[in-house]
Amino acid sequence: MNLKHRIVSIAVCAVMLSAGLAIGQTPPPAKGEPAADTPAPPADAQVAPPPPAPDAPPPELKTLDQEVQGLKKDVVDLNKDLFVLQEELLFPANTQVALYVSMDVGTFFALDSVTVKIDNKEVKNYLYTAREADALLKGGVQQIYLGNLKVGKHELVAFFTGKGPVERDYKRGATINFDKGVGAKYLELKITDRVPKHQPEFMIKDWE
Repeated sequence: MNLKHRIVSIAVCAVMLSAGLAIGQTPPPAKGEPAADTPAPPADAQVAPPPPAPDAPPPELKTLDQEVQGLKKDVVDLNKDLFVLQEELLFPANTQVALYVSMDVGTFFALDSVTVKIDNKEVKNYLYTAREADALLKGGVQQIYLGNLKVGKHELVAFFTGKGPVERDYKRGATINFDKGVGAKYLELKITDRVPKHQPEFMIKDWE
């Protein structure tokens, strides 16, 4: 067999081999269609729920967390009740006296400290931080003293120390004589600006 015949024979064999392979192969399913040998699920088959996310806590942990939060709230409420009860026991209404501090504007005075004397006895000396003084300037009211006094006449003296006009050291006092009757007594130390005189003003108000 010459070379030409051998080439023709090889070509014919290659064509026959390719045709045989094509016949033996099953064409792939069209895109979007299920494969012929994959059975479709029955219509009444139940679909299994998707597995939970890996980071989702189980229901038991959620319930436990809710119980812990509830216990924390109960403890806070209990502490409030105990605090009120303690004040009622230590400072009963018939002998109680409460003293508050407030500031208005504060253009001519920067508060540093307050000293309180009742019947010539020092009962409170309070040094303010910049944050506390700023809170008073924003309208806050501070309870600086809570104590007991017997029924009768009393004298209260308060000394205010801080920076006055032109950033100079400033110390002023205020005095009030008051009657302590049956029931709680409330007094307010007020710091205001006396605009016409460009000076701070200190007064003690009796909330009768």
